[in-house]
Amino acid sequence: MPRPRERRVERCALIAPLLVLLAAILASLTAQPAVAHGFSSVVYANLTSDETGRITAELQLEYDLLVVSAADMQQVDQLFRDGTAAFERADTSAQAKALQDHTDAVESYVTERFTIATASGQSCRSSAGRDVTMTVQQGVPYAVVTLDYTCASDASAHEVTATLFPDDEGYVRDTETIVTYELDGQSGSAALSAQQPLFSTEQSAGQRFVQFFTLGAEHLLTGIDHILFLLALIAGSRRLREVILAASAFTLAHSVTFILAATGVVKVPDAVVEPVIALSISLVAAWYLWLIWQRRAHANELDRSAGPIGIDRAGWLRLGVVFCFGLIHGLGFAGALGIDEPWSWTLLWSLLVFNLGIEAVQVGIIVMIFPLLALLRRRAPQAALWVTGGLAALVAITGLYWFVERVVAG
Repeated sequence: MPRPRERRVERCALIAPLLVLLAAILASLTAQPAVAHGFSSVVYANLTSDETGRITAELQLEYDLLVVSAADMQQVDQLFRDGTAAFERADTSAQAKALQDHTDAVESYVTERFTIATASGQSCRSSAGRDVTMTVQQGVPYAVVTLDYTCASDASAHEVTATLFPDDEGYVRDTETIVTYELDGQSGSAALSAQQPLFSTEQSAGQRFVQFFTLGAEHLLTGIDHILFLLALIAGSRRLREVILAASAFTLAHSVTFILAATGVVKVPDAVVEPVIALSISLVAAWYLWLIWQRRAHANELDRSAGPIGIDRAGWLRLGVVFCFGLIHGLGFAGALGIDEPWSWTLLWSLLVFNLGIEAVQVGIIVMIFPLLALLRRRAPQAALWVTGGLAALVAITGLYWFVERVVAG
């Protein structure tokens, strides 16, 4: 039988790697902005070509970012003054007029940051002349800029490069450009970012798969609220089947609303989605804290009257709550792409791949953390209770703080 000193050393050996892992995750998370979806811009680009080979690009860009960036790059102070004043008044007509009065500055900025070339590297010549109009994406005003590109007539493939935002405004960390295209006898979609700004119609389906898979993985890794929700689920699960069932309920729920929202079937304002996501984080973590306070956490898990898969009534209630909150989180994931083309089957494949990237990171976090927690619970139950309780308390407080912050800001 191990001596007391040996048991203490063993507990420390179990707790240390778990604490280091959790500290690393929380440190990386707290380095991100509190609003997980508010500091990464999304640009939408729809590319089509006609029988002459001319390519038409319809770009949708966040209005306020376009005004600031175009005014700064082209040194047009009047555009900045008129554009920001119209934005602050939420006057759509004035916003469109500000852009149309300074069409040259807007088009100069866009054509420098969004280029099309042939596969051989020959740049396509851009031309404009169409009015800049306004639309709304996820409750945010967007400018619609339409450009025509004339390329070499013998071009068999094209390359698209997007480096729109971030610029000197300093509060946009990255821009995802979602491209849908009908070019060179092909149709499909692609996801561009600062790390991967170029797309070619010669790319294989496998390369496009990697693009959207990586985009989904990066979105979860930089989405602090979703990771904290997952940590709360892991902390409150004592057995592997519990965390698997909880994660499966969460996955099923957010997959449904993610697809419905991203294809425009369901629309819920971010002012509603973001506070509810924050509240869900706090409540799921607080649920586990309540079980600890009631001294029922251990007893519930060993309840001999539980159902055939080992889940009692309280467990089923927890799964129901997780499923409902997963529906809300799906709306948050959809905001990463903001695609609202109703039932676009061209995009559906890309959305599913994006979701696979999310799930891969989710499974990876469970595989890293849950085995360490399970081993700690077996060897040092009291220490495990302090670790999971402390983690749940931190998550609950953080979620509640964000809920208040987002309600006030919304």
